[in-house]
Amino acid sequence: MRTKPKSIVTIGGGSGQYTLLSGLRDLPNTNLTAVVSMADSGGSTGILRGELGALPAGDVLKCILAMSPLRDVAYELLLKRFSKSERLRNHNAGNMLLTMLSEYAGSFPEGIQALAEILNVRGSILPVTTDKVTLVAELANGQRVFGEAAIDVPRHLERANISSVFLVPHHGEDVTVHLPVIDAIINADMILLGPGDLYTSIIPNLLVEGLSEALHFAKAKKYFVSNIMTKFGETQGYLLEDYVNSVERYMGSKLDGVFYNVDKPSDDALARYAAQYANFVDVGNIALLQNRLDVRGLHLLDETGGVVRHSSELLAEEIARLLVELDTKKAS
Repeated sequence: MRTKPKSIVTIGGGSGQYTLLSGLRDLPNTNLTAVVSMADSGGSTGILRGELGALPAGDVLKCILAMSPLRDVAYELLLKRFSKSERLRNHNAGNMLLTMLSEYAGSFPEGIQALAEILNVRGSILPVTTDKVTLVAELANGQRVFGEAAIDVPRHLERANISSVFLVPHHGEDVTVHLPVIDAIINADMILLGPGDLYTSIIPNLLVEGLSEALHFAKAKKYFVSNIMTKFGETQGYLLEDYVNSVERYMGSKLDGVFYNVDKPSDDALARYAAQYANFVDVGNIALLQNRLDVRGLHLLDETGGVVRHSSELLAEEIARLLVELDTKKAS
């Protein structure tokens, strides 16, 4: 007898969520929902936000592409940058199409659904909020940095560490969660946070009013997928424990477990990343983490193309294995 499909919710943004969804898309007997940060302000997305007042399309577009069976062809077409038109230069076709569909349909979620339909997306992509926001980082020296793009790429090498981040709404006093996100979380069998830039892709979701509360009451197991490398300006010097503690701090509740990669990248890759002030994410006290979490140290490394990332396939296999384990425990 066919069992009921498992509902998986991912929370994040950027290329990390794209990598995760690219593997999860092909898992059998699952329903997939991607909850996406609305704090992006860089590149084409930032221009469209400034000129048209649009919600950020870039991270949503990556999720749509990851979850589409037409991914390879669509990726080439929709992420291609215009170069000949002065007005369109630096934009890509996907961001423009998603923005125009949203404008015509009357809402950003409707635009997402329309583009997802065009590309035969399996699953749902939900903006964490439909409120327009600016992400602000407060640094250890008291300075503030405004906007995801400015936080993501520090202008000075000596910039102080981030001590906290918060959202500033463009209109009104609150930033509230998009209601379908609550339904997805409450009905989920598994919730995955990350991988991705900690303070500019993952945590901005947790800052939206109503999201942390939903996670607190969710029955699903909540797992964090840790980054493989630190990021200068955000997580320099971070150990695995620091990532976990930061996520739990903003989530307002505890995680059930964490996936992390145990394979160190090649010496060449480590040298390239060191030149960008990024280092391998190590573990400080594994026993301390294991006392309270299901800690899964796994072989997840992919260095294809000289970029250090998770293998979509290996990560999806481990998540599928965990789903089976959880089902077995529930039945026993």
